[in-house]
Amino acid sequence: MSRAVLSIGSNVGDSLAHLQSVVDGLGDRVLALSPVYSTAPWGGVEQQDFLNAVIVVDDPAADGYGWLRRGQRFEAEADRVRVERWGPRTLDVDVVTCDEVRSDDPELTLPHPRAHERAFVLIPWLDVEPEAVLPVDGEIIRVEALLALLDEHERAGVHRTRLALKRRSR
Repeated sequence: MSRAVLSIGSNVGDSLAHLQSVVDGLGDRVLALSPVYSTAPWGGVEQQDFLNAVIVVDDPAADGYGWLRRGQRFEAEADRVRVERWGPRTLDVDVVTCDEVRSDDPELTLPHPRAHERAFVLIPWLDVEPEAVLPVDGEIIRVEALLALLDEHERAGVHRTRLALKRRSR
């Protein structure tokens, strides 16, 4: 079994359709799907808000690199262009965690090195896994506690929408 937590986001084009394309592409591998959130951009680049969600997935044939490659394929299919760090994008798919794997590989750092700093990851993740934990600096910390440590401004920039992603069986 390979269980992963993926964070997906978009703020260019039909953002909801870009997010839905990931859910559709993962099909029956989707175990849980968060509500869709509107979130202020992260990283200081002036741009419109993002739509974000978290997906918990499972595939016995995938490892962390397999989830990374799938995410990159979804990004390519959405015509993702990497121009500016933390800039606007049609689709961003991040592997937040994969099983208990820890990796310092620059291609795939696990758990995601900044997930604990991002309310747009933590809030939707708590929707689907209220007891979630995340290793940070060698210590296992409840996601709820990590969220409480974030600046109020960071948390206030994440708003649940009425938009919804739909699981569709293949």
